[in-house]
Amino acid sequence: MTIHAVWVINKAGGLVFSRTYSDTLPTQTLNATLILAGTLHGIHAITSRLNPITGKGGLESFEGENWGGKIWMSLTGIKLVVLHSIAHQGLDELMKKIYEIYSDAVMKNPFQTLEMPINSSLFESRLLGLIQSVN
Repeated sequence: MTIHAVWVINKAGGLVFSRTYSDTLPTQTLNATLILAGTLHGIHAITSRLNPITGKGGLESFEGENWGGKIWMSLTGIKLVVLHSIAHQGLDELMKKIYEIYSDAVMKNPFQTLEMPINSSLFESRLLGLIQSVN
């Protein structure tokens, strides 16, 4: 499995973190990536309403020709998005590890403001180490 990119989307649908780890996918401008993240947030919100009894769910994954995406939403509303190659074993465990890194490096940082862009070298280095161990 190859991890192409990781996005973190806040509760309002804003992209607060985006890193690319391969050059397989076409390069996008920052504006295009922001639009894609906002659209993905909207699709996730709409599809979560399709099950009115539990109110849970929403779009969990999607696939393109040679790549796919996995979405995981935390209880606090943060969405983690991983763009990956089609062979994708162990994505659920990977998403949990990314959230653990996010919780430790970002949420415990007293200088990090909620819902704002993530500028944490600790988060980036630990995430890079995890991605390199998977790729």
